[in-house]
Amino acid sequence: MKKVLTTLLLLSSLWMAAQPNYNFSTMKREKLGRGIVAVRENSKDVFVSWRYLSSDPMNVGFNVYRDGIKLTKEPIVKGTFFRDSDPNSEKKVYTVKSVIKGKESEELSGSYTLPANAPVGYLNIPLDKPADGVTPDGQKYTYSPNDASIGDVDGDGQYEIILKWDPSNAHDNAHNGYTGNVYFDCYRLNGEKLWRIDLGKNIRAGAHYTQFMVFDLDGDNKAEVVMKTSDGTVDGKGQIIGNANADYRAESGRILTGSEYLTVFNGQTGAAMSTIDYIPQRGDLMGWGDDHANRSDRYLACVAYLDGVHPSVVMCRGYYTRTVLAAFDWNGKELKNRWTFDSNIPGNEGYAGQGNHNLRVGDVDGDGCDEIIYGACAIDNNGKGLYTTGMGHGDAMHMTAFDPSSKELQVWDCHENKRDGSSFRDARTGKVIFQVKSSVDVGRAMAADIDPWNPGVEMWSLESGGIRNIKGGVVNPDKKTLPVNSAVWWDGDLLRELLDKITISKYYWNEGECRPLFVADGCSWNNGTKSTPCLQGDIVGDWREEVLLRTSDNSALRLYVSTIPTEYRFHTFLEDPVYRISIATQNVAYNQPTQPGFYFGPDLKGVFRGYDFNLNK
Repeated sequence: MKKVLTTLLLLSSLWMAAQPNYNFSTMKREKLGRGIVAVRENSKDVFVSWRYLSSDPMNVGFNVYRDGIKLTKEPIVKGTFFRDSDPNSEKKVYTVKSVIKGKESEELSGSYTLPANAPVGYLNIPLDKPADGVTPDGQKYTYSPNDASIGDVDGDGQYEIILKWDPSNAHDNAHNGYTGNVYFDCYRLNGEKLWRIDLGKNIRAGAHYTQFMVFDLDGDNKAEVVMKTSDGTVDGKGQIIGNANADYRAESGRILTGSEYLTVFNGQTGAAMSTIDYIPQRGDLMGWGDDHANRSDRYLACVAYLDGVHPSVVMCRGYYTRTVLAAFDWNGKELKNRWTFDSNIPGNEGYAGQGNHNLRVGDVDGDGCDEIIYGACAIDNNGKGLYTTGMGHGDAMHMTAFDPSSKELQVWDCHENKRDGSSFRDARTGKVIFQVKSSVDVGRAMAADIDPWNPGVEMWSLESGGIRNIKGGVVNPDKKTLPVNSAVWWDGDLLRELLDKITISKYYWNEGECRPLFVADGCSWNNGTKSTPCLQGDIVGDWREEVLLRTSDNSALRLYVSTIPTEYRFHTFLEDPVYRISIATQNVAYNQPTQPGFYFGPDLKGVFRGYDFNLNK
């Protein structure tokens, strides 16, 4: 009897622990500032918003100043925004100060400079577009802004933008052809360019080759940039990595031989601080599944708190066949390989061919350390296999707490094998909760809480038979008007909006259809049918998300900020490791939207991230 009781208690403890369980007192995280932003709502009004931090008391108020003049009669205690009626189009400085027990605090105050003649609804970030080029076979190409990431590169508590420039001849691995060089720029939100990195002729351009991680890895409050390099890469200081004269491009334009490095760049200067051999090297191409690098040159990457304290960077190669993940730690001086997982090692065979065109990171087993959800399988924080479902490769995947009655994480995944269709599973064990099988390649899937009448997050795919709830039931069989590419918290309620190309849409559950809410005129999207922005997420301002898009002429970025009032105020999602890492990994291959490590939606109750639903009914 005693043995049975012990077993039951053990199982119970494991079950209760199967949820994110980070120790925030020891975890090394970003030092976030107030994140103030001001945008013109129209010709007469300016919308100001800022971050509510977990270090703020729940009863904190905020005063807003314009050019040193106090605008708020009483401290703002509902929401984290202020509307300033000021038709003057001249430059002005907005400052926000916290008020605690009637006293103003300079701690974590901040300012934002609204430029003269500021545009309506967005921050304009002018760019330095790279010069056009010509390939060795005489084909001309030009450049457009592609994926972006964020990081505080100088330690001032404000994010800078790290932007990848893709040439117009960027190629998927399945296709031959030369590509132009890939460039990386770092910009402040006012358009000031800090540096440019040129990856050189030996790094091919395309969604699958260069996954760049931007994160503070050594705890100095300044973000580093980590990515794969080769001979001829030029850092932000003009220094060349390796052999400047090396050219590994074959007549097909593919790169089948030559050096492969992993480099850590200084986020503030772009200088290469350390370069080591990439793990794993390509070796025999056929060992990855073909002889033309379509299988070997499929890369993913992520950041993960593998020890629960320090962020590590994980570089990955392969997912159609052989799969290798290599974790590295950066201490400010050197890169050290923490562990390497290889599906070729005996006992790991079941993990081959299970990876997606993206990945997710989070503490799924409650040990306070991150696991890596690598498509249809999961790798534990110690570099060992956690589980594999055997459902194989897919294009899209989402992980969050779908069920408001539980803090556990689940995964919604789609599959390419013309058998397994779409699956909803427990993120810790891989146990399938429900599945919608299909005889076709299911190329896209989405998850978002869009319907308040069904508990939890809804999910759908191209072959799901409509919108599904967390029990697998069909909420709406007609999904023709429903986008499947991205999502964003935009309009200030607790439901999520859908983002596709340059349009944010709202799902009207009573009518069962989606209609446009906002259109970013003058902008374009990236990555073909994936129709993704450069970046989406909680970058500045209140808890809602911004959308970073390129202009149609590729001369600038526009950071769109919601100016819709909301009384809700929540501790910024950026403080959640699962959410923050989902921003860092958004640029990986087929971009997927942010998702937090907690449930967020209309089923919230009690006190949640500094907001008391009981007091605000």
